Amino acid sequence: MENKYLVWKTPDLVKNYLSGNRAAFPCALDQIAVMLKLVEENSNQVNRFIDIGCGDGILSAAILEKYPHSRGVLLDFAEDMLKAAAEKLQNYADRIDFINFDYSDMNWVNQVNYLAPFDVIVSGFSIHHQPDARKKEIYGEIYDLLTPGGIFINVEHVLSKTKWIGNVHNEYFIDSLFEYEKRKGSGKTRDEIATGFDKRIDNEANILAPVEDQCSWLRDIGFKDVDCYFKVLELAVFGGRKDGFKNDHCGGSKPM
Repeated sequence: MENKYLVWKTPDLVKNYLSGNRAAFPCALDQIAVMLKLVEENSNQVNRFIDIGCGDGILSAAILEKYPHSRGVLLDFAEDMLKAAAEKLQNYADRIDFINFDYSDMNWVNQVNYLAPFDVIVSGFSIHHQPDARKKEIYGEIYDLLTPGGIFINVEHVLSKTKWIGNVHNEYFIDSLFEYEKRKGSGKTRDEIATGFDKRIDNEANILAPVEDQCSWLRDIGFKDVDCYFKVLELAVFGGRKDGFKNDHCGGSKPM
Protein backbone atom coordinates (compact mmCIF):
# COMPACT_ATOMS: atom_id res chain seq x y z
CA MET A 1 0.00 0.00 0.00
CA GLU A 2 1.31 3.44 -0.93
CA ASN A 3 2.24 5.63 2.04
CA LYS A 4 0.46 8.82 1.05
CA TYR A 5 1.89 10.77 3.98
CA LEU A 6 5.25 10.67 2.16
CA VAL A 7 3.91 13.66 0.23
CA TRP A 8 5.27 15.65 3.17
CA LYS A 9 8.75 15.10 1.77
CA THR A 10 7.77 17.31 -1.17
CA PRO A 11 9.73 20.60 -0.86
CA ASP A 12 6.93 22.74 -2.32
CA LEU A 13 4.37 21.34 0.13
CA VAL A 14 6.70 21.87 3.06
CA LYS A 15 7.36 25.46 1.95
CA ASN A 16 3.62 26.15 1.65
CA TYR A 17 2.95 24.63 5.07
CA LEU A 18 5.64 26.69 6.77
CA SER A 19 4.78 29.98 5.09
CA GLY A 20 1.01 29.66 4.91
CA ASN A 21 -1.24 27.06 6.48
CA ARG A 22 0.76 26.46 9.67
CA ALA A 23 0.98 30.15 10.47
CA ALA A 24 -2.74 30.51 9.83
CA PHE A 25 -4.04 27.56 11.86
CA PRO A 26 -7.09 28.56 13.90
CA CYS A 27 -6.48 28.68 17.66
CA ALA A 28 -2.76 27.99 17.24
CA LEU A 29 -1.75 30.15 20.21
CA ASP A 30 -4.51 28.70 22.38
CA GLN A 31 -3.36 25.17 21.60
CA ILE A 32 0.20 26.00 22.63
CA ALA A 33 -1.00 27.78 25.77
CA VAL A 34 -3.01 24.72 26.81
CA MET A 35 -0.03 22.46 26.12
CA LEU A 36 2.25 24.61 28.28
CA LYS A 37 -0.30 24.77 31.08
CA LEU A 38 -0.60 20.98 31.14
CA VAL A 39 3.19 20.64 31.27
CA GLU A 40 3.41 23.25 34.05
CA GLU A 41 0.75 21.62 36.20
CA ASN A 42 2.31 18.20 35.72
CA SER A 43 5.80 19.10 36.91
CA ASN A 44 7.88 21.98 38.23
CA GLN A 45 10.61 21.32 35.69
CA VAL A 46 11.30 19.66 32.36
CA ASN A 47 14.68 18.03 31.87
CA ARG A 48 14.13 16.10 28.64
CA PHE A 49 11.40 16.17 26.04
CA ILE A 50 10.79 14.88 22.54
CA ASP A 51 8.75 16.43 19.75
CA ILE A 52 7.49 13.70 17.39
CA GLY A 53 6.86 14.83 13.82
CA CYS A 54 8.25 18.20 14.90
CA GLY A 55 7.67 20.12 11.67
CA ASP A 56 9.23 23.57 12.03
CA GLY A 57 9.62 23.11 15.80
CA ILE A 58 6.84 25.41 16.96
CA LEU A 59 5.93 23.24 19.98
CA SER A 60 9.58 22.72 20.91
CA ALA A 61 10.21 26.45 20.76
CA ALA A 62 7.52 27.04 23.37
CA ILE A 63 8.96 24.39 25.73
CA LEU A 64 12.57 25.51 25.28
CA GLU A 65 11.60 29.11 26.04
CA LYS A 66 9.62 28.27 29.17
CA TYR A 67 12.07 25.69 30.53
CA PRO A 68 15.63 27.03 30.09
CA HIS A 69 17.25 23.88 31.50
CA SER A 70 15.37 21.49 29.23
CA ARG A 71 16.93 19.45 26.44
CA GLY A 72 14.88 18.36 23.45
CA VAL A 73 14.88 15.82 20.64
CA LEU A 74 13.12 16.86 17.44
CA LEU A 75 12.14 13.95 15.22
CA ASP A 76 10.83 14.26 11.67
CA PHE A 77 11.17 12.29 8.45
CA ALA A 78 11.18 15.42 6.23
CA GLU A 79 14.65 16.95 5.95
CA ASP A 80 13.24 20.34 4.89
CA MET A 81 11.13 20.46 8.04
CA LEU A 82 14.19 19.77 10.19
CA LYS A 83 16.13 22.48 8.36
CA ALA A 84 13.33 24.94 9.08
CA ALA A 85 13.28 23.87 12.73
CA ALA A 86 17.06 24.28 13.02
CA GLU A 87 16.79 27.82 11.66
CA LYS A 88 13.89 28.72 13.94
CA LEU A 89 15.61 27.27 17.01
CA GLN A 90 19.19 28.35 16.33
CA ASN A 91 19.31 30.19 19.67
CA TYR A 92 18.75 26.83 21.39
CA ALA A 93 21.18 24.84 19.25
CA ASP A 94 23.18 23.56 22.23
CA ARG A 95 20.04 22.13 23.84
CA ILE A 96 18.48 20.22 20.95
CA ASP A 97 19.15 17.17 18.80
CA PHE A 98 17.58 16.59 15.40
CA ILE A 99 16.77 13.09 14.18
CA ASN A 100 15.73 12.44 10.60
CA PHE A 101 13.66 9.27 10.88
CA ASP A 102 10.19 8.01 10.02
CA TYR A 103 8.31 6.97 13.17
CA SER A 104 5.98 4.80 11.12
CA ASP A 105 8.93 2.42 11.56
CA MET A 106 8.91 1.19 15.16
CA ASN A 107 12.71 1.38 15.16
CA TRP A 108 12.34 5.10 15.77
CA VAL A 109 12.39 4.22 19.47
CA ASN A 110 15.96 2.98 19.12
CA GLN A 111 16.91 6.33 17.56
CA VAL A 112 15.84 8.30 20.64
CA ASN A 113 16.62 5.88 23.47
CA TYR A 114 19.92 7.57 24.23
CA LEU A 115 18.02 10.41 25.95
CA ALA A 116 15.10 8.41 27.32
CA PRO A 117 13.14 8.50 29.49
CA PHE A 118 11.41 11.80 28.72
CA ASP A 119 9.48 14.05 31.09
CA VAL A 120 7.35 15.38 28.24
CA ILE A 121 6.46 14.00 24.83
CA VAL A 122 4.55 16.21 22.39
CA SER A 123 3.36 15.91 18.82
CA GLY A 124 1.66 18.43 16.56
CA PHE A 125 -0.57 17.55 13.61
CA SER A 126 1.48 14.51 12.68
CA ILE A 127 0.26 11.19 14.09
CA HIS A 128 -3.01 11.47 12.16
CA HIS A 129 -1.11 10.44 9.04
CA GLN A 130 -0.67 6.92 10.44
CA PRO A 131 -3.22 4.10 10.14
CA ASP A 132 -5.21 3.57 13.34
CA ALA A 133 -3.41 0.33 14.19
CA ARG A 134 -0.08 2.13 13.97
CA LYS A 135 -1.43 5.08 15.99
CA LYS A 136 -2.17 2.69 18.84
CA GLU A 137 1.33 1.21 18.63
CA ILE A 138 2.90 4.66 18.63
CA TYR A 139 0.95 5.64 21.73
CA GLY A 140 2.25 2.52 23.45
CA GLU A 141 5.81 3.33 22.39
CA ILE A 142 5.36 6.86 23.73
CA TYR A 143 4.14 5.49 27.07
CA ASP A 144 7.25 3.33 27.39
CA LEU A 145 9.52 6.32 26.66
CA LEU A 146 8.00 8.52 29.39
CA THR A 147 9.36 8.87 32.90
CA PRO A 148 6.96 7.78 35.66
CA GLY A 149 4.70 10.79 35.99
CA GLY A 150 5.62 12.06 32.54
CA ILE A 151 3.03 13.59 30.23
CA PHE A 152 2.09 13.11 26.57
CA ILE A 153 0.28 15.90 24.74
CA ASN A 154 -0.98 15.58 21.18
CA VAL A 155 -2.02 18.73 19.31
CA GLU A 156 -3.93 17.03 16.56
CA HIS A 157 -6.38 16.96 13.68
CA VAL A 158 -9.22 14.58 14.58
CA LEU A 159 -12.28 13.20 12.83
CA SER A 160 -15.64 14.95 13.05
CA LYS A 161 -18.61 12.87 14.18
CA THR A 162 -20.65 13.80 11.12
CA LYS A 163 -20.04 15.07 7.61
CA TRP A 164 -21.90 18.28 8.44
CA ILE A 165 -19.57 19.05 11.34
CA GLY A 166 -16.62 18.28 9.08
CA ASN A 167 -17.91 20.80 6.57
CA VAL A 168 -18.26 23.41 9.30
CA HIS A 169 -14.65 22.75 10.29
CA ASN A 170 -13.49 23.24 6.71
CA GLU A 171 -15.32 26.55 6.40
CA TYR A 172 -13.91 27.68 9.74
CA PHE A 173 -10.39 26.79 8.60
CA ILE A 174 -10.84 28.59 5.28
CA ASP A 175 -12.04 31.68 7.16
CA SER A 176 -8.84 31.61 9.21
CA LEU A 177 -6.67 31.22 6.09
CA PHE A 178 -8.51 34.12 4.46
CA GLU A 179 -7.95 36.40 7.46
CA TYR A 180 -4.27 35.45 7.43
CA GLU A 181 -3.95 36.32 3.73
CA LYS A 182 -5.73 39.63 4.31
CA ARG A 183 -3.24 40.53 7.04
CA LYS A 184 -0.42 39.73 4.61
CA GLY A 185 -2.08 41.83 1.94
CA SER A 186 -1.84 39.02 -0.60
CA GLY A 187 -5.03 40.02 -2.41
CA LYS A 188 -6.32 36.44 -2.55
CA THR A 189 -10.09 36.08 -2.48
CA ARG A 190 -11.86 33.68 -0.16
CA ASP A 191 -13.01 31.65 -3.17
CA GLU A 192 -9.41 31.25 -4.33
CA ILE A 193 -8.33 30.12 -0.88
CA ALA A 194 -11.26 27.70 -0.64
CA THR A 195 -10.37 26.16 -4.00
CA GLY A 196 -6.76 25.69 -2.92
CA PHE A 197 -7.88 24.22 0.40
CA ASP A 198 -10.15 21.69 -1.29
CA LYS A 199 -7.49 20.64 -3.80
CA ARG A 200 -4.50 20.51 -1.41
CA ILE A 201 -2.31 17.52 -2.18
CA ASP A 202 -1.75 16.55 1.45
CA ASN A 203 -5.45 15.92 2.10
CA GLU A 204 -5.22 12.28 0.98
CA ALA A 205 -2.49 11.71 3.57
CA ASN A 206 -4.93 12.32 6.42
CA ILE A 207 -6.19 9.26 8.31
CA LEU A 208 -8.33 10.92 10.94
CA ALA A 209 -9.73 9.20 14.03
CA PRO A 210 -12.28 10.47 16.56
CA VAL A 211 -10.71 12.00 19.64
CA GLU A 212 -12.93 9.82 21.85
CA ASP A 213 -11.46 6.67 20.30
CA GLN A 214 -7.90 7.91 20.70
CA CYS A 215 -8.45 8.81 24.34
CA SER A 216 -9.84 5.31 24.87
CA TRP A 217 -6.69 3.82 23.33
CA LEU A 218 -4.55 5.88 25.70
CA ARG A 219 -6.52 4.63 28.72
CA ASP A 220 -6.18 1.04 27.56
CA ILE A 221 -2.40 1.50 27.36
CA GLY A 222 -2.28 2.75 30.93
CA PHE A 223 -2.28 6.53 30.67
CA LYS A 224 -3.95 8.38 33.54
CA ASP A 225 -5.89 11.67 33.52
CA VAL A 226 -6.65 11.12 29.85
CA ASP A 227 -8.86 13.76 28.30
CA CYS A 228 -9.42 16.04 25.37
CA TYR A 229 -8.23 19.19 27.10
CA PHE A 230 -9.11 21.58 24.29
CA LYS A 231 -11.15 21.17 21.12
CA VAL A 232 -12.56 23.38 18.40
CA LEU A 233 -14.25 21.27 15.73
CA GLU A 234 -11.47 19.04 14.31
CA LEU A 235 -8.61 20.75 16.18
CA ALA A 236 -7.89 19.01 19.48
CA VAL A 237 -5.36 18.88 22.30
CA PHE A 238 -5.50 15.54 24.11
CA GLY A 239 -3.24 13.15 25.97
CA GLY A 240 -2.50 11.73 29.39
CA ARG A 241 0.08 11.07 32.08
CA LYS A 242 2.09 7.98 32.87
CA ASP A 243 1.41 6.44 36.27
CA GLY A 244 3.76 7.42 39.08
CA PHE A 245 2.11 10.26 41.00
CA LYS A 246 1.51 11.31 44.56
CA ASN A 247 -2.14 11.44 45.59
CA ASP A 248 -4.03 14.00 43.58
CA HIS A 249 -5.54 17.04 45.24
CA CYS A 250 -7.65 19.91 44.02
CA GLY A 251 -4.68 21.88 42.82
CA GLY A 252 -3.30 19.05 40.71
CA SER A 253 -0.45 16.68 41.38
CA LYS A 254 3.25 16.56 40.72
CA PRO A 255 5.33 13.53 39.80
CA MET A 256 7.14 11.74 42.58
